[in-house]
Amino acid sequence: MSRQDYTFTSESVSEGHPDKLCDRVSDAVLDAFLTAEPNARVACETFATTNRVVVGGEVGLSSKEATKAMVERVDAIVRDCVRDIGYEQKKFHWEKIKVHNYLHEQSAHIAQGVDRDGAGDQGIMFGYACRETPELMPAPIQYAHAILRRLAEVRKSGKEPTLGPDAKSQLSLRYVNGKPVEVTSIVLSTQHTSKRQTSKVIRGIVEPYIREILPEGWITKKTEWHVNPTGTFVIGGPDGDAGLTGRKIIVDTYGGAAPHGGGAFSGKDPTKVDRSAAYAARYLAKNVVAADLADRCTIQISYAIGVAKPLSIYVDTHGTGKVEDAAIERAISSAMDLTPRGIRTQLGLTKPIYARTSAYGHFGRAPEADGGFSWERTDLIDAIKKAV
Repeated sequence: MSRQDYTFTSESVSEGHPDKLCDRVSDAVLDAFLTAEPNARVACETFATTNRVVVGGEVGLSSKEATKAMVERVDAIVRDCVRDIGYEQKKFHWEKIKVHNYLHEQSAHIAQGVDRDGAGDQGIMFGYACRETPELMPAPIQYAHAILRRLAEVRKSGKEPTLGPDAKSQLSLRYVNGKPVEVTSIVLSTQHTSKRQTSKVIRGIVEPYIREILPEGWITKKTEWHVNPTGTFVIGGPDGDAGLTGRKIIVDTYGGAAPHGGGAFSGKDPTKVDRSAAYAARYLAKNVVAADLADRCTIQISYAIGVAKPLSIYVDTHGTGKVEDAAIERAISSAMDLTPRGIRTQLGLTKPIYARTSAYGHFGRAPEADGGFSWERTDLIDAIKKAV
């Protein structure tokens, strides 16, 4: 029997965090290639530091000429990302940064397996869903994301012009009988524009938005607040700390409330099962919970490079299942084609829908009309119930 009374913590980081800026650039490069060709191959990594952004990795379109032409667009893509996030600092400005582009063609030895519809790599991928929020996500990470997304909105709208792009949040929630009931501590660090703005001043700016986001009654007199606890936070972004694609994988998924296979998402086209199979696992887990077959569901899928069929499928409903876990395993196998091609087709993953995933979580978002966040749909309920 799992514990029912405990405190659990998750963190999130904003789109202006150095690592998230790098995720954004990598996914924007991916979107540009997918706009040119739905079957484009991309494995793009980004590194950012003071006045500098380095982009590298393997890419490929149907011809060398097309690939070369697209690679030449990377400088503009990087600057557009940095400008949209909002960096116009002395030592990190979208116009003045130096962009180093080391993208090159995909390895033929990797391509040969993928071209036969096999997985782009070996690996294990996890999906998770639970009843803690309407989005069927763990509450700590879902609300940590929501706080930073709201602060980004008011910063960009001009309503709170003294807030900067770089920010982090952290929520500790107390659970009773397995349900979140109270925020025991709130940590919020946000970049700001004036050295004269104290932690108290910043708290006065952000607290109304935090209270707006969190459910009524969760913040109590006992809730501990830590807003900009180190004091001044004017120097932020890659000028304050270097960034790298793929370093915030727990922020990207379930905030530590569920396992992670280890593979990052951003910058990878959907032939890479690190990304597409993790999306499929979330899709299946969410539909299992939405179908009322369990209150919590963890799904693991594994693959071998160049092999299309998954090597294993594992389901754990943590003692909350209405039917046996083995029956759910069989049901999801029949309800969805879990080959890499099957996943891409079912979820429509060959579209330029990835830059928007690079901040505030890949999961727990609303499905969008153009196919964005398609893995958050609950349109597989009937198929899974029928298969069970």
